[in-house]
Amino acid sequence: MPVLEPWSVPTTLADMGERRREARRDSDLDQPSRQVLDFEREAWKLTVTKERAIRERFGFSPSRYHQLLHRIIDRPEALSYDPMLVRRLRRVREVRRRARTASGLGVRV
Repeated sequence: MPVLEPWSVPTTLADMGERRREARRDSDLDQPSRQVLDFEREAWKLTVTKERAIRERFGFSPSRYHQLLHRIIDRPEALSYDPMLVRRLRRVREVRRRARTASGLGVRV
């Protein structure tokens, strides 16, 4: 009977971060989509308004940015690129969608 190797568990946060970076490099996500997700991940650190930063970095309106972002987070490649961010963005979008639908129907959420 073959001896099974122990499952490799990262021992430090640095090991976990390295594995995450490797997974991102191996992702099939295109560069513009990666840039949008990277921007969204770091947006909380901005010293200017997010709208201004979007215009300066990408050269288009915040509305267009959010359209692209929502398309990107629906892709399986985005989920493999940054699972925590994509799941959080999907969850926030769904909560807002439900609230919008409920208010249109006159229901309090």
